Amino acid sequence: MRIHQYLSGLTELEMINRAPGYFKYFPHSVASHSWKVTQVAQFLGDVEEQSGNAVNWRLLYAKALNHDITERFIGDIRTPVKYASAELRHMLADVEESLADNFVRAEIPAEYREAYHRRLGEGKDDTLEGRILSVADKIDLLYEAFGELQKGNPESVYSEIYKESLETIYAFRDMPSTDYFIRKVLPEMLAEEFPGSEKLQRIYIAIFNSK
Repeated sequence: MRIHQYLSGLTELEMINRAPGYFKYFPHSVASHSWKVTQVAQFLGDVEEQSGNAVNWRLLYAKALNHDITERFIGDIRTPVKYASAELRHMLADVEESLADNFVRAEIPAEYREAYHRRLGEGKDDTLEGRILSVADKIDLLYEAFGELQKGNPESVYSEIYKESLETIYAFRDMPSTDYFIRKVLPEMLAEEFPGSEKLQRIYIAIFNSK
């Protein structure tokens, strides 16, 4: 049982770049993304708690910190490819689950396997904590795309990622934390002016005013 292999392998997440194959001004690793998603999830959890909802903080932190850890096995797959079809998405999820199960059996001491099977599983579910993770993940992705668009990145994929992230965030608008982000934070983002910012405002209007 080699927990050492698990701990030393975490470094691999620092070397896996997100949005591989695309030009970017600000490279982001899977490790940095996981940390940022945890920070966002923490704030969203605060809003939910302030709104009277009970948050399982231990579960929320575990989901946020570990939600992309299986990418150490297969890397980060381009977003347009990953979501090309539901069938492909399920196939990739099955591969990740299989590799994670094999890893846990081979590297994690028996008395801790149940915990790591749970941590390396799909964190986005119908629990409050799973829904917070879904939103937090897309908020960080939104900011990654926004940062590239601010710099004038010519890759069209970032406009696609920006739009897809907003659509997913909007789908969770029934949550107090998501509602807060939409009402308080997004307007600040949209108020920033730079060449091409009008396009982002049009994307926002098309999503939020047509539902």
